Amino acid sequence: MGAHAEVMDLVAQMKATEQAFVLATVVRTVSVTAAKAGAKAIIRPDGTVVAGWIGGGCAKGAVLKAAREALADGEPRMVSVQPENLLAELGVKPGETKEGVRFASNMCPSKGTMDIFVEPVLPHPSLVILGASPVALSLAAQARQLGYHVTLAAPAADLATVPDADLVVDGFEPHHLNNARRFVVVSTQGKGDEAALKQALAIDAPYHAFVGSKRKMAALRDKLVATGIDSAAIDRVKAPAGLDLGGITPEEIAMSILAEITVERRRGQRLAGPMQGAK
Repeated sequence: MGAHAEVMDLVAQMKATEQAFVLATVVRTVSVTAAKAGAKAIIRPDGTVVAGWIGGGCAKGAVLKAAREALADGEPRMVSVQPENLLAELGVKPGETKEGVRFASNMCPSKGTMDIFVEPVLPHPSLVILGASPVALSLAAQARQLGYHVTLAAPAADLATVPDADLVVDGFEPHHLNNARRFVVVSTQGKGDEAALKQALAIDAPYHAFVGSKRKMAALRDKLVATGIDSAAIDRVKAPAGLDLGGITPEEIAMSILAEITVERRRGQRLAGPMQGAK
């Protein structure tokens, strides 16, 4: 098996296990370079190159810097490593970006040019739903269609049907959550509200929501505070969950919650390029 095939096999494995990484591909070379067009490498978030090769130190520093940035914002990048005299002819300095290309200086004796495409591969955003209510089940099904990795946690006895979810957990303690950005929704409708909220607040996420009225959430807040949970964390829970779309049915309420999650997920991205929408 060739090196290219091995890299692509590992790419498939890492995608399947919801791991974040960068796939760096040499797309063009000029003059003498260690790696040639088509060479690929997989880079983990800690900067480790776990498979493949795109050349030595001449390009590695610039590619690793671009990889860190790409994983942070989800945007692909093009990096062009060139000798300083060619950068001067282009009117750019090392570290500058022009027309979507980040330029870096090749200080190696070869003085070759390499263009490397740096593509972040991120896990699917994670939606964690606690509860077995009709809203919870509809939310899971709709979220799967939008590309979320869905974990539904609820007592098995409360589930009348098999949920449309990637992972179903018996009880309110979800395990094996991936490292993607998480969104947490409690939709218990009176069956274990306090226990579910307590577990939900233990999950690190930018968005926590409760399917229930403000009055009900206020009553639960007092109970949770009495157990020692930080009141500020409780106050960040959105209740009632979802945008006010006037929804009545479970499907409509689930849609309003996904709309609100979409606003949170895409915050700061709407002015980015169209490639962002693929993440």
